[in-house]
Amino acid sequence: MGIVITNDANHVLLKESMPFDYRKIRSRAIVEETQEMRHDFGAATLQEYCFDGISMAYCEADVFENIHIHAEFKEPRVVMMFMEQGEVSTSLEGRKDFRFSSLEHNLMFSPSSSESADVKKQRDIQFMGLSFMPHRFLELAEDNGRVLESLANGVAGNRTTTLAEKFNPRITPRMQMVIEEARQCQFQGGLKKLFLQSKTIELLALQCEQVETTFFSSKPVVTKISASDVEKLYYARDLLLQHMQQPLSLEQLSRKAGLNEFKLKSGFKAVFDNTVFGYLSERRLELARELILSSNQPLADIADETGYSSPQHFSNAFRKKFGVSPSKIRE
Repeated sequence: MGIVITNDANHVLLKESMPFDYRKIRSRAIVEETQEMRHDFGAATLQEYCFDGISMAYCEADVFENIHIHAEFKEPRVVMMFMEQGEVSTSLEGRKDFRFSSLEHNLMFSPSSSESADVKKQRDIQFMGLSFMPHRFLELAEDNGRVLESLANGVAGNRTTTLAEKFNPRITPRMQMVIEEARQCQFQGGLKKLFLQSKTIELLALQCEQVETTFFSSKPVVTKISASDVEKLYYARDLLLQHMQQPLSLEQLSRKAGLNEFKLKSGFKAVFDNTVFGYLSERRLELARELILSSNQPLADIADETGYSSPQHFSNAFRKKFGVSPSKIRE
């Protein structure tokens, strides 16, 4: 892991190992760092806050000649970029010349562990970068709108993914206000972490709202699932029903089926039109109804066979589903 900076003549201006301490971004407590960099080709100040799988960084820089930056990282991350002032071109795996100009933003993910950027000679570059470890982004994305779901499917599938494909959306006045509120935060310790976390989520929500309003207001977002993943989802469904009395956890089920938890949950909704445990509950009650109508088994035994912890719990769930109690439907 490290960084290499070259000029237009491909001469190396800087080459050094810069291992990213992943303990910072995984820290439960907020970790704050400020770095000052001064070189012949440019100068920069970077202020960074890390906590709970999230990194928030502000950068101000002056570049005295055209430079090309290549960085290697240990793990990929989901990155939100808010270019307040200046111009930078970045490259993602499968997509080149991703250009940011003043007051533009986007969200990007690449499974590659390297990044490249081209920066022209310029003064007063200012930008805010937010990054998430993939598992943290997937936690935030779950059940939080179709734009986030579409992004999360790309991240979970380890595919190059962006919020907006053809051009970068404009930073709105509200986004600028949130960025400034985060920059001027006066809290300390745990309260600072809580405040910055709320601003991070607010910016993510504003990004998604802008794109959904602009591009998806009349278009449904279709979740694309590969044939192999569909097969794994049906296998997971079968495992779920086989362990009806003592259900597997999501972690156990996803591991046995060969899917991560996000793809398991989103795939279940797409293929079976229900959540994992919502589907299980439906099948339990349907099986219970069949047993009541086709056998003389005591209701307590049917409740136990279909995985209910008590006859009362079974009766309440049955009445809610079918509008009548188990004893009444047997009559």
